[in-house]
Amino acid sequence: MTRSTGTNHAKPNVAPMQLQWRFVLVFGVIILVFVGLAARAVYIQVIAPDLLIKQGDNRTMRTHNLPVYRGLITDRNGQQLAVSVPVRAIWADPKVIADTKQANDSRRLVALDKVTGAELQRLSERHKKEVLNEGRRWQALAEVLGQDYKKLLSKIDNPKKRFVYIQRQVSPAMANYVEQLDIQGVRLRNESRRYYPTGEVSAHLVGFTNVDDQGLEGIEKLYDEWLSGTPGSRKIRRDGKGRQVEILAEKAGKQPQNIQLTIDQRIQALAYKELKKAVRYYKATSASAIVTDVRTGEILALVNNPSFNPNNRGNVSPHRIRNRAITDAFEPGSSIKPLAVLSALEFGAAEVDTVIDTSPGWMRVGGSLVQDSRNYGELDLIGIIRKSSNMGTSKLALSVPKQFLIDLYYNMGLMSDSGANMLGESSGIFHERNRWSDFELSTLSFGYGISVTALQIARMYTILGDGGLKRPLSIIKSDEVTETERVLSEEHAHDLLVMMESVVQEGGSGQKAGVRGYRVAGKTGTSRKAVAGGYGEEYVNIFAGIAPVSDPQLAVVILINEPRGDLYYAGDTAAPVFSKVMAGSLQMLNVPPDDRNVSSLAALQRPAYAN
Repeated sequence: MTRSTGTNHAKPNVAPMQLQWRFVLVFGVIILVFVGLAARAVYIQVIAPDLLIKQGDNRTMRTHNLPVYRGLITDRNGQQLAVSVPVRAIWADPKVIADTKQANDSRRLVALDKVTGAELQRLSERHKKEVLNEGRRWQALAEVLGQDYKKLLSKIDNPKKRFVYIQRQVSPAMANYVEQLDIQGVRLRNESRRYYPTGEVSAHLVGFTNVDDQGLEGIEKLYDEWLSGTPGSRKIRRDGKGRQVEILAEKAGKQPQNIQLTIDQRIQALAYKELKKAVRYYKATSASAIVTDVRTGEILALVNNPSFNPNNRGNVSPHRIRNRAITDAFEPGSSIKPLAVLSALEFGAAEVDTVIDTSPGWMRVGGSLVQDSRNYGELDLIGIIRKSSNMGTSKLALSVPKQFLIDLYYNMGLMSDSGANMLGESSGIFHERNRWSDFELSTLSFGYGISVTALQIARMYTILGDGGLKRPLSIIKSDEVTETERVLSEEHAHDLLVMMESVVQEGGSGQKAGVRGYRVAGKTGTSRKAVAGGYGEEYVNIFAGIAPVSDPQLAVVILINEPRGDLYYAGDTAAPVFSKVMAGSLQMLNVPPDDRNVSSLAALQRPAYAN
């Protein structure tokens, strides 16, 4: 029997060594991951944080432009002539529309994969209804906007675009209807539209803007920068639900400025009403009227007919938009004959009681004929103006030095702009030359050989009414005192007004221009329009005048262009319109009557002139 020695030879246990190695490996990997994450976090938040900040700001930060509306245009009494009203613009995002259509098509395809048989047919019918409903929405949108359906869809067929206007400046009712259609990708935005409460009455003067609120004509364009302003902005931060949580910065914009005109809208409306009736009654091509304050040079009314509605210019012809009172120049005819008398008085070649022999009613001047409608015989200065004698004014004009006569025309504002600085204003047409023939000076004295605008005539009569003081006309109301220049003696200016008073009295050419209760001084002007090779058979009728003579307040000019009825003399066409406009204006301004004041006309009249 063998005895065991008691020695135990067991195998070594290596499992703990393997577990320790795996643990170290896993732990090391975890440490490396966290170190990498920490390093990445440090990099993107400390070393290069701009990218995340930019992405975060793109999601939460917004900049809003604060709305700014164009400034008001008002008349001298604060009545609004141009205002901005809030409207909406309809716009579309073609990419959203395309993505929405594609997503809807995908959902329908998924649904078709899950059904078969009758359900597939029903779902297909449902698909057709959805497509039909979507098409009906676009059809309804096209109809309410008055657009062609296919053209409307063509505007949004490019998914690369993100903003396309469908229609701008729509009414609130139309905007609400578009909201109810609930077309994906079609949205609304706020904007403003210019509205003109006085419509066609002040259209030529005020002008209008385009769809972007930029002035295109009249005061709107001339003072576009003043009226526009600059919108302010506000930078805000929103949370995940779109709520404003913080105002980051605000930038103040430039506020638009209002403009107050010298126009009195009451007189403006009166003048336009009478002008419109006259154009229709006399079958005239056009007409213009201007009313000025002789003491300040302010324009109280400036109207033209035909006119246009600035709120709806869809089918307006370009000729209707032209401000004829300041752009169109005509030969003024007899309306500037008083200047020939005035030149003789100012130079000393004649006195108020001077008598001129106009017999036999015609004469040859430089080989050309100058004549009156009949032989008036001997006429004093009052008679020359009252009878509108070409012979009388020619002899008076030729009695003074040429340059003295020309300078008087310049001083009376007939060869320069009016100073009102209105858009498109013409300075008239006058061909200055070194040598003047006697015949040219003669025709100049009775209003031929020079073309002026109605506004230039208004300035001339404003100077006469203010006793010979010359100042620029103005259309913008201002408290600043304008500089004046004396271009006539006050005595001669007053004497001339008294002489011109005879024109509206019995026997005068402008008797229909009289105003009951007021002394009126004025002058008719009937001139033929020039055509190629001479003068045609179309006329321009002008009546310009001042009232009341005892204390001049207003100057009014009425121009009737190409009357086509039986009446074509200024005394029959322009004079009656003048009477109504002047009478209404004096009453609106509460100017007291002066017909009972003692007139100096009797002191100037002489029995020498023939009746």
